[in-house]
Amino acid sequence: MELEPAGKARKLEIQELEEIRNDAYENARIYKDKTKLFHDKNIVQKHFSVGQRVLLYNSVLKLFLGKLRSRWQGPFIMTEVFTHGAVEIESEESGKLFTVNGQRLKPFYENFQAHTVEKI
Repeated sequence: MELEPAGKARKLEIQELEEIRNDAYENARIYKDKTKLFHDKNIVQKHFSVGQRVLLYNSVLKLFLGKLRSRWQGPFIMTEVFTHGAVEIESEESGKLFTVNGQRLKPFYENFQAHTVEKI
């Protein structure tokens, strides 16, 4: 039996397997980077300021639908904006403070008036 050539061949096979594994890791990293860029491109950034009035999305109604119920609660007043999209809001009715994700908020437009129809 020739052990030395068999050992060299085995080392070459192990190195080749390691190269294939490294290529697979690199391809997975490239794929993740591309999907992250695609996902982040479609996210709409919301910019809020302290004192702004906002509406809060009620995620409970997503599970228990009410046909005519609004899924938005509020208005709330922004008291603090944290990093990474976290926001502290204060209820106008009860005065309680909540910390929520900024993606669950949308601006509250005040003094919205519907157009009146004049009869001739």
